[in-house]
Amino acid sequence: MRKLLITTSLLALTIPAFAQTPTPPANRDANTPAVTTPSTPTNPAAPVAGSNSFTEGQAKSRLETDGYSGVSGLKKDDNGVWRGKATKGGQARDVSVDFQGNVVGR
Repeated sequence: MRKLLITTSLLALTIPAFAQTPTPPANRDANTPAVTTPSTPTNPAAPVAGSNSFTEGQAKSRLETDGYSGVSGLKKDDNGVWRGKATKGGQARDVSVDFQGNVVGR
């Protein structure tokens, strides 16, 4: 009985780990301007980790300016990167906005 309890407990702890979708880590190379504009090329290393002062509304606005719609589930991760879901060109994508304003869709 004890063996069954231990095995069941271990299984219950590992199942949530498999259910999570890994997100790409934020790149720590921040060699672009502090804040990008629509005319600034996106940092090829984006999303860049850093202290993000954008509000959720500002991050959503950045995504919409970049052509995304249906933005949902925006949450700031431990690296200061806003991550969520949005649609562009009829395709649902994972999106992110870093502290520089770089918009990335995958």
